[in-house]
Amino acid sequence: MILIDPPTWPAHGHLWSHVISDTSLEELHAFAREAGIPQRSFEGDHYDVPDERHSEVVAAGAVPVGNRELARVLSASGLRFRKRKGERPLARVVDGLAAIGGPHVLDVVGSPHEPPATAGASVVLVADPSDWMVLVRSNGREVWTPPGGKREEGEAPREAAVREIAEETGLRLDPARLVPVGYERITIAEGHQRGPWRAGDNHIAVFGARVGERLPVVPQAADVVAAEWVDRAPLLQRCAGEPWWPLVERFLSRP
Repeated sequence: MILIDPPTWPAHGHLWSHVISDTSLEELHAFAREAGIPQRSFEGDHYDVPDERHSEVVAAGAVPVGNRELARVLSASGLRFRKRKGERPLARVVDGLAAIGGPHVLDVVGSPHEPPATAGASVVLVADPSDWMVLVRSNGREVWTPPGGKREEGEAPREAAVREIAEETGLRLDPARLVPVGYERITIAEGHQRGPWRAGDNHIAVFGARVGERLPVVPQAADVVAAEWVDRAPLLQRCAGEPWWPLVERFLSRP
């Protein structure tokens, strides 16, 4: 069932309603497409709809309920997207990362805050002023990714980030120059954890760094078989289909 609350939330000169599903995000997205609600209005667990479209969305089949009832139903559905103030939901993908090796939910979160201190891995998006980015390819994996890897015992996420980029590309970065871009949250149900992934929430911290020039990149780690600077076309070709791609777009869109 699709539900909508009254337009009572002020922002950008409008009052806004929230549109949710009590069942699945697939149902919610399908309804939004049929009702002409733009994808940019999706906020991780609901769509925002301006007051002038409230009656139109109700006519399309959304059931009007009060604010508290909508919040209660969303919480009971298990679809609520958890985020801190200032964070933005960028994607939610069921079983989004093949490396997990089992059932999970991947939330991709854009964030100006430091990533969770318990993040088990760190990734660094390194770009020059022309938006060329560094990508690496590891042994046994055909896909290209930004450099990154597991955090070692006692390391903070930033420390892990600069160590990983040095090992995988030879670039030496000052930890203070890293800018938080967001994080990936991998949620695994009890009984489905395997390998280094534990039940509950697992986090991958994502930082960004702008460098003044494209210095040569040479892998130092034995398991990294290639490292390259790539411009927009190969970057899109290699990475645009990945669930974490919205974090790259978020980083590159910054001045």
